[in-house]
Amino acid sequence: MPKESKRRSPLRSGQNRATAADVARAAGVSVSAVSRAFTPGKSIAQGTKARVLRAADALGYQPNPLARGLITRRSGMVAILMAEVSNPFYPTVLETFARALSAQGKHVMLFTPGEDEPLEALLPRAFGYGVEGVVITSAKLTSEMMSVCANAPVPVVLFNRTVEGADVSAVCCDNEAGGRSIARFLVQGGRRRAAFVAGLEGASTSLYRERGFAAGLAEAGLPAPLRAQGGFTFDGGLRAATELLALKTPPDAIFAANDIMALGVLDGLRRAGGLRVPEDVWVVGFDDIAASAWPSFDLTTFRQPINRMIAETLRILDLAESGAPSSPSTVLLPGRLIERGSTESAVGAVREPF
Repeated sequence: MPKESKRRSPLRSGQNRATAADVARAAGVSVSAVSRAFTPGKSIAQGTKARVLRAADALGYQPNPLARGLITRRSGMVAILMAEVSNPFYPTVLETFARALSAQGKHVMLFTPGEDEPLEALLPRAFGYGVEGVVITSAKLTSEMMSVCANAPVPVVLFNRTVEGADVSAVCCDNEAGGRSIARFLVQGGRRRAAFVAGLEGASTSLYRERGFAAGLAEAGLPAPLRAQGGFTFDGGLRAATELLALKTPPDAIFAANDIMALGVLDGLRRAGGLRVPEDVWVVGFDDIAASAWPSFDLTTFRQPINRMIAETLRILDLAESGAPSSPSTVLLPGRLIERGSTESAVGAVREPF
């Protein structure tokens, strides 16, 4: 007959759960040592931690983050307000945030607005959960929302967007410099009639990418780019391609303000026929989502430094939480151009290895 295990069976509903004090007694340590053993990054001797974990396993103990939050008044939660979950760039951002916060012993609480619900309505809800900070990724931010953010009870950081004159910190790729780099790349490749596919009107990302793009073309003595509206969607890119191809003289290069629109542009060009990519027209996107590297798209794009952007965002949140004196700041980080098959080789691009 097999030897009976001494490990306590899982507690059933209604039974008393093992507490940190129970684990401390079993391991011969203090309750604070138990807390440190279950808190990533906390200082504790490896031997002590091993004893605590063995005792916790034997007792079936699991730390209760809600109870700990009530004691420490720190929930360990960071709210992310995200409206653009259908854009593949943002699920990647969310996953990267979740991993980075998990390494700090914290977790993500995601808030997305309902249909026709203003994003600012989510802020009081997030504050009500006792989150330690808020990250906002929305493409369009109202003045009402900026006012709420400036007076928030916890630190707030805008991610991948900026608002001029707002009293809120922001972390963003240097979109204007990125747009300028793309213009120079196209000019060096012999492109002379460029078009820009814009995102949502009023979105800072689209605005600054277009501003840099137009400036780069002007530096080369070229006219302002042709323009179509894409709304940051794949279908918008399809429509933009149709609109640009209908011109008497179509563009020989198209820069879309994000990758998902650029993929729509590529499909639109294929459906219409007549113009070949890259022989007749070059297509460039912005973000470097995973689908951009798929062989069926092979999209040249401008890669956003997501890991660095998230690290800077968490640094700002940590500074604010620690009470370090600081004023709202805007951090702009450089990205880089990744050349793939939707453009021909040109000086100054980084060829992405396959």
